[in-house]
Order: sequence, then C-alpha cells, then structure tokens
Amino acid sequence: MKLRLEIYLKQIIFTFKFLARTLLGSGIVTQILTQTCLPSQATSLPVETRYIEETRLIASLQTSDPSLDSPQYLDTTTETSQLPASELPTPNSQFSIPSVADLSDVKPTDWAYQALKTLMERYGILAGYPNRRFRGNRPVNRYEYAAALAATLDKVENLIADAIGDEFIQRDMIVLRRLQKDYRVALDELKNRIHISENRIQEMESNVFSTTTKLQAQGVYALTDGSDAKMTVVNRTRLNFLTSFNRKDLLLLQLEAGNNGGDAVSNANSKNPNSLSNSGFINNAGGLDYTGVEENLKLRRLYYTFNPTSDLAVTVGTKMSPRDFIDRNRYANNEALDFSSTVFLNNPLIVQNQVDRQGGAGAAIAWSPQGSKFSVRTLYIAANANQTSNQITNQTNNQENTNSNGGLFGQPRQGSLEVEFVPTDKLKLKLQYTNAVANNTNINAFGVNAEYALNRSMGIFGRLGIGNYQGFNTAINRNIDTKPLTWSLGVGWRDIVIPGTLAGVAIGQPFISKDFGNATQTNLEAFYNLQLNENLSLTPTLSLIVNPNNNSASGTVWQSTLRSVFSF
Repeated sequence: MKLRLEIYLKQIIFTFKFLARTLLGSGIVTQILTQTCLPSQATSLPVETRYIEETRLIASLQTSDPSLDSPQYLDTTTETSQLPASELPTPNSQFSIPSVADLSDVKPTDWAYQALKTLMERYGILAGYPNRRFRGNRPVNRYEYAAALAATLDKVENLIADAIGDEFIQRDMIVLRRLQKDYRVALDELKNRIHISENRIQEMESNVFSTTTKLQAQGVYALTDGSDAKMTVVNRTRLNFLTSFNRKDLLLLQLEAGNNGGDAVSNANSKNPNSLSNSGFINNAGGLDYTGVEENLKLRRLYYTFNPTSDLAVTVGTKMSPRDFIDRNRYANNEALDFSSTVFLNNPLIVQNQVDRQGGAGAAIAWSPQGSKFSVRTLYIAANANQTSNQITNQTNNQENTNSNGGLFGQPRQGSLEVEFVPTDKLKLKLQYTNAVANNTNINAFGVNAEYALNRSMGIFGRLGIGNYQGFNTAINRNIDTKPLTWSLGVGWRDIVIPGTLAGVAIGQPFISKDFGNATQTNLEAFYNLQLNENLSLTPTLSLIVNPNNNSASGTVWQSTLRSVFSF
C-alpha cells in the first residue's frame, strides 16, 4: 500500500511539474507571479512590455544556460557595467546568505518581509547577493524566475516524500484520488468545451464583420466676382453614404443639391452657341465646376464596387460618372481641393460632358495585376439608360432632343479604355481612348494623361487629347466633321510658406478647332489652398480666360473666387 501511494504521489508531482512548465510557457505563471509577488511592478509595466518579457522568458527556457544550475539566481543577463563593483561576482564567491537578518536592505517593516523570511529560512529556496543585499526592487530576471520555480518544485517533492508515512498525508492522497476519479468525466468535458470555444472565438475574430454605413458630407461655398458679371455666391452640398458588407466592397450613394449659382466664365461661355460651357453640348470648358447645381435634392451617384479577385475591381450602378474611374491625376482632379475650372479637372475629349455631368447607368472594371507596372481600366455609361421613349429631354441643355433615344444603348453614351504605366514612383503615364455618341454625333478620341513628381513638394502634370467628331449634330442642326485638339499643363506645390498648404498654376486650351468659332479659348488658373483644420479649408483662386467660347468678340474674362469647403 505504501509503495503504491508513493508511486501515486510521484505521479502527482510529475503532473504538477508538467503543469507548471506549461503555465510558464503560456505566460500564465508570469502574470500570477507579477500580480501577486510584485504588484508594484505589475502596475508600472504596460501590457506590451509584459508580453515582451513573457516572450523573452519562453525563449530563454528553450536554450541551455549554466546559470540555471546555480542556486543563487544571479542576474547573468544584466550588463556588468550597470552593477556597482561591490556587487560584481567573483570566481570563488559562494553567495550563501541563509538568513534575512543578514541582508542590509531588508527591514522587518517591509511588506514582503515575512514571505522572504519563510522562503529563505524555512524552505531555503532564495538567497541574497555577496554584498549582503537582496535588491528587492530590481525586476525579476528570466533565469532567476526559472531557477526559483525549479527549486520550489524540488522542495515540494522533497516535503511530500519525507511525509509519505504521515497519516494526514495519506488521507489527503485518498481524497485527491477520489476527487480525480469522480470529476474525471466533468474535467474532460470541460477541456473539450474550452477547446471548442477557443476555436470558435478565433474563427469569429477573423471573420466577424457587421454591415456598416458611414456618412460623409461636403459643402462648397464660393464667393466669386469677374468681368461682366455681378458678385455671386455659389453653393454645392453633397452627402455620401458609404456602405460595406464584407470589407472588400463599397456601395456609394450620393445626394446633391445647390443654389444653381453661376460665375463670370460660365456666363461668357453660355452665350449662343452654347458649346464650351459647363453645360455645353460640345465640351466642358467652363468656369467653376460646382456652378449650375440644381436647388432640388437629387441622386448624383449610386454604384456598387466589389472585388472578385485581389487585383480586380468591378463596379455596376445606375448613376455613374466617368471621372470617378478614368483620367485621374494627383495634381488636378478635385474641384474641392485643387483646381476649380472644369478644363483642368479632366480631359474634355476623354470625359464627355453630356455623360459625366448628369451621370448614367453602366459598369466599370479596373484590373491592377500584383507586381506589375501596368493597370487597365474600362467603362461603359449611358446617360439615358432609364428612359424608354425616343422623346427625351436633354438634361444638359434643358431642351427637348427628338433625335436622342433612351435605353442602355441609347445616347448620350460613352465607352472608354485607359492603360496606366507607372515605371517609377515619380512618373505616371495613362493612354486613353473614348468612343461616344451625343446629339447623333459620333466621337472618337485619344488622350494622354501624365504626371511627374520633381520632389516631395513639387510636381508637373499635363493632358493631351485629339478627337474626331462626325455626324449631324442635332443641338446646332448642322453637320460636324472636325478633329479637335485639347491640352493643358500645370505645376503643383505643397507646403508653400505654410505646412499643409497646396498650390497650383495651369494653362490650357480646351477645344482647338477651326470649325467652331473664330478663335481659340485659352484658360489660366492659379490657386492657394489653406487647410485651416481637418474640416475646413479656404482657397483663393484667380482665373483668366481669353476668347471665351472660341469667340474673339468675347475678349478676356477675369474671375476671382474665394472657395471654402466644409467636410466631415
């Protein structure tokens, strides 16, 4: 009976050792020891520091170090330059200080005095330094911790072995055996449940995502004045609802309203024939991009983007604008941030005005192969895809166009292809093609969009386009057979005088054609964007237009604008 009990006790001791080592490896013992034995250090260490110390402890236990065999637990990882000379070890020192009373830095009033006295004098599993100091405020060393735990386990084993014949020990062993037998099934079941729960929690943490909708709002308020026009206030407000269902998609719903404000440039360009204004039937080369927005709240954008693969994005929607998907440029592409004139925001031949201004139904695809310097984008959008009748009111010109036809393949419509090449981080080059039909006129256009960063604060950009317009244009009731040219060049700066600012200067000619007008319109613009805070920016802008609407009789129009943008 005694032999069997002794074997059983040794099994328990082995199990206890295994459990202690397991807890040590998982960091649980570290947490317990830190919180109970060293509370002052537990509260002073951040979570990240404690985690790093646990990791280092586990790593140290996976290697063999002679210091672990030493019963003195000297901090062998501490650099000797950090210790006083009196505390440096010598080859023949024994460090045997068995009594707390021999330690000069431990007082009976210390909060851990009794615990230290028990561990040193009763169990003999701790000792001091050779200079008769314990250094109780020093953090526990990894090797000290491991050695102290090993000594504790050995001491427990010896105590149980010495008391093997004690009657009370035998009774305790009987109770432990009975409890182990009675709760074996429950413990196994609990272990399985914990294992299953951990797997489920891990799966939920990696996959859980709730459908969320974020609201973004932007209000553009511009005070503008110019030649042959009164000072006006132009407003445009947009509300964006961004919804994601699985983190890899985006549903965009945009509502828009304004005050139908105008400016001097749009006023000059809207004179008959209305060809080059913001609502022009030939080109979008007017003034401020945010003019002419209707007062009634309306749906401006509605489309859904998803990723079938990691390098492919597909967008479908009932209200899409080509400018959202092609002809982007980091220096000139955002009327609320950089240039305000429409001619500098997009290539007027590649992004067709009558499709982009009102939007339409269609689809867009963007393919960006991983590790490749090339990417491809394509789209098809029909502005009157929701109409079934041949009698359609042209929303761009606010006049009825009896020759336009609705439907997904009606007009105005546009199909475009863009290939982007990025040889370096500084240079981006886009080659473009657009095929469109508007007012019964067939349009084919080729374009180039380039940008180059000279340094972190300065860059240059340019757009070039050449097109072919053919057909009987129902807006002006005459045949068109022309090959227009368009171009623009500009420079952009960041952090000029004030950090966080943005500035730019650009010049361009939106529609060079001998068949339209007796001159060529030329646009110039300069702006300085001052970001006051994350929600408000102020941008003074100066614009100069020579021969508006390709008409030499229009002279030169200047325009100054103070643009304020509120966003949240």
